[in-house]
Amino acid sequence: MKKFIIHIFIISSLLSCKNKPPFLTKIEGKQLPITEGIKSKQEIEDFIKPFKESVDKEMNTVLSYTPHNLVRTDGELESSLGNLMADLCYLKGNAIFNSRTGKNIDFAMFNYGGIRAGITQGNITTQNAFNLMPFENSLVVLELSSKKIEELVYYLITENKAHPLSKQFNLVITKDGYNLKINNKPFDKNKTYFVLTSDYLQTGGDNMNFFKNSISSYNLDYKIRNTIIDYFKENDTIKVTLDGRFMKEK
Repeated sequence: MKKFIIHIFIISSLLSCKNKPPFLTKIEGKQLPITEGIKSKQEIEDFIKPFKESVDKEMNTVLSYTPHNLVRTDGELESSLGNLMADLCYLKGNAIFNSRTGKNIDFAMFNYGGIRAGITQGNITTQNAFNLMPFENSLVVLELSSKKIEELVYYLITENKAHPLSKQFNLVITKDGYNLKINNKPFDKNKTYFVLTSDYLQTGGDNMNFFKNSISSYNLDYKIRNTIIDYFKENDTIKVTLDGRFMKEK
């Protein structure tokens, strides 16, 4: 019995001494600042040179011309760049939507924060289009109820910003409320409206929750950046005006 106990003890000791698999106990990081002191490798530069030259050539391609600076800050509730972006997206997007459905988009709306850069007077290049819209967002058409349109109007009034709106939408803030016309007709609470926007805003981005849970939706499979580039290619001179599509009653 004594020998049996000794054998059990020895076996237990051997098992307890068995090497356990290693496991991570700590992670340490070290910051390596990128400075001018870091020397480049010539073989790497030679390798990427043709790709860089090709990209630079494409980005510097002249698409159009603007006689004035296009920015999002030159109006109180509308802007030259916002009007341009909404109108060109409506024009290009409606052609696709109509060809597929036989219907027309009522108006286009995007977000103020979606305009990422202005365009200075002079030649407009592909780089300008990428700076204006660096995201991979696409155009979508949403069918909204009149209640959703009212929520949209309340959002615009509350935000008090120059969100891009196409010229089919005309909103005037009055002392007693607001007056809204869509396609030169008074807002009709008994109908639905087709609104063009981005797939980002469709999900409630920028707190535009009225775009969520639409009656129907249509993805045009057309990136906004490509829409902008195509429009610039088709128009050698860009003309934009502030026409009072969203304003306060004087």
